Amino acid sequence: MVEPMRRTTFLKAAAAACTMIMCLGVSACGNGSDSKASSSSSASSSASSSSSSSTKMHQIAGVTATGELGKKPSVAFKTPMTVEDNSYAILQKGDGAAIEDGDRVCSQGIAINVKDGSELMSTWEKNTPDCSTVVSSDTSQMTAAYYNLFKGQKLNSTIAIGVNDSNSSGTSYLMVLTFVSKSKDLTKAEGTKVMDVPSDLPKVTLDKDGKPSIDMNGYKGSDSLVSQDLIKGNGAEVKDTQTVVANYTGWLLDGTQFDSSWDRGESSSFSLDSVIKGWKQGLAGHTVGSQVLLVVPPDLGYGNKKQSSIPANSTLVFVVDILAAY
Repeated sequence: MVEPMRRTTFLKAAAAACTMIMCLGVSACGNGSDSKASSSSSASSSASSSSSSSTKMHQIAGVTATGELGKKPSVAFKTPMTVEDNSYAILQKGDGAAIEDGDRVCSQGIAINVKDGSELMSTWEKNTPDCSTVVSSDTSQMTAAYYNLFKGQKLNSTIAIGVNDSNSSGTSYLMVLTFVSKSKDLTKAEGTKVMDVPSDLPKVTLDKDGKPSIDMNGYKGSDSLVSQDLIKGNGAEVKDTQTVVANYTGWLLDGTQFDSSWDRGESSSFSLDSVIKGWKQGLAGHTVGSQVLLVVPPDLGYGNKKQSSIPANSTLVFVVDILAAY
């Protein structure tokens, strides 16, 4: 199996600590073995959750937060203090919509040293929330404990999660997360079918679930990148610095399929900084919900290097459904 991406874990620099704490509490963090559309943490209950409803997570005592809901909180506790990994405290009860199963949640984060109360990082100042968390009861994506902690919390809630990192960096801290927005990833392209697709391009048909098949239509490839909307989505425009969630299938010019997330039954999540150039250039500028036909010449794909079932110097043809971008 070959995917059109180099398998690297993408961490937004401004939210690296936030992503790290999510990984600590999740059984499968970020991209899975198949770069599956990911998530990172879990959770649940309403702000009245108890430790019994958050299996294997202990509550942190003595931590408080003040300030306007949905804004950067002021966090206070007596220093020095000690914390257990994946312990938690609910600091502010939000006033927004409740987080539900399947929601992609964006969180602003602050990491605070529990030894002296100093701030180690914050996403608030540059407004770079981390949106890698999908709340899911699927334990291959997140632990039941985090699912029980996040699900049912309301937007603008603030929680603290303990990270005891004394055995590595020597710094233990609180990761203070404020849930600022939520959305649901699409399951297939949704939008307006494009009627003026050039007639000499490969012909794409969809089954009832949205899975594409292709007729190369005598197409011989292109020396330059082709990036053609087949369905124009109504979502936000994708930036070349973002992480994209997609369903896709890839073929050689002779019609041989070499990879498909559809066949695996799971969408894929990847940073546009970690994919072949044809994907980075070809998906940026399209909108969430779009279905895009990509024709990637060798110099924007794998060049003169063989990749599994892809011969050297191959032109690659993809149909990509953009399900989310963050």
